[in-house]
Amino acid sequence: MSPSLIGVLALACLFLLIFLRVPIGIALSVAGVLGYWSLSGLDVTLRVLGSIPFETAYNYPLSIITLFVLMGNLAMVSGMSRDLYTLARSLVGHWPGGLASATVVGCAGFAAVSGSSLASAVTMGRVALPEMKRYGYSARLATGSVAAGGTLGILIPPSTGFIIYAVLTEVSIGKLFLSGIIPGIILTLLFMVTIAIMVRRNPKLAPPAERQQWDERRRSLWRATPLMVIVVIVLGGIYTGWFTPVEAASIGAMLTLGLTIARGKFTWEAMVGCVLDTIKTFAFVYLIIIGAFLFNPFLALTQLPGDLAAFIGGLEFHRVYILLLIVLVYIILGTFLEGFSMLVLTIPIVFPMITDMGYDPVWFGTLIVVVLEMSLISPPLGLNVFVVKGIAPGVPMSEIFRGVLPFWLAMIVVTGLLILFPDLALFLPDTMKN
Repeated sequence: MSPSLIGVLALACLFLLIFLRVPIGIALSVAGVLGYWSLSGLDVTLRVLGSIPFETAYNYPLSIITLFVLMGNLAMVSGMSRDLYTLARSLVGHWPGGLASATVVGCAGFAAVSGSSLASAVTMGRVALPEMKRYGYSARLATGSVAAGGTLGILIPPSTGFIIYAVLTEVSIGKLFLSGIIPGIILTLLFMVTIAIMVRRNPKLAPPAERQQWDERRRSLWRATPLMVIVVIVLGGIYTGWFTPVEAASIGAMLTLGLTIARGKFTWEAMVGCVLDTIKTFAFVYLIIIGAFLFNPFLALTQLPGDLAAFIGGLEFHRVYILLLIVLVYIILGTFLEGFSMLVLTIPIVFPMITDMGYDPVWFGTLIVVVLEMSLISPPLGLNVFVVKGIAPGVPMSEIFRGVLPFWLAMIVVTGLLILFPDLALFLPDTMKN
């Protein structure tokens, strides 16, 4: 049996396991091990199975995931996430749809310390949904803004999506983090513009809230300042080259822990909860990465990625059309695959094609993370929608999906802007100090 045919059969086995609801990390591992066995025999397979999980667990750059997740959990326990929302509410709450815009801004702020879309949606949803309900906001707008705002967690650094992409492609984590800042700001502003347009067209969606007094705004700013300073230290240190991304994550976690203690929120129960939540996220991500490191080298042995890249390269199409086709495939896959799963499945196949066409790998990583954001709110699988449903059980799922549609279109706009103007992603990385 030819290596290419074995590769095709392994892919079929993988998708069958995913269809049967086998966790993606286990599905990747099973398909990879069976593929190695078919190509190289039992002895080689056992050596690979014994070495790759160990080497992955001791992969130094991956520790950044654990540290940033811990940082986000500490920010939530200490009440800093509520402070971010309160500050955003005091600044824009009186605008048309201001509480929904404040939710988006709060999600963007919390994304800068957590790197998780689901954590951003849950944390801000618990704070913002009761407030919007109290003011009579439409359930569609309220839940849609929380679900969409939460997706900023994998675009605004520190992003877990960027970290996994960097590990799979050996692209600089620091440059990827910086590449997400400007697109993240643009998408946040577009979400706010989307909310304003919706409310202008139908004022009943969001009754106006009162304007906060300047004293209240100053108090909100004072309470939120320490966390914003931590974010500036972490990202500024990476940009200036003062410390590596892993060192930045360590410093951020340490400073957030110190702030939690200073606020009197450091309790045994709170810390146990933070550590357990961090371990759960750590285990989930590592299982996927171990599976990817078992499956992806096997796939390379079958020469399928190279064959596909050669086939695409032989087509009489301009590279922009091929890129648009790749983006379209990602959007379709996002309707039934979870974002991280989609990343580890496709990057070994797509990345060689992208580099062969001359596209910048940092720019492509930013583009793909924006498309992964779309998958988080795309029916029928959109994970953020299910998360919001969990904290707003009285709102029908169909209503939440209707609420996220305008924000999904805003993501399409940002995708187009990144394709037309690559410097939106590359400007900061290109000026980064090594």
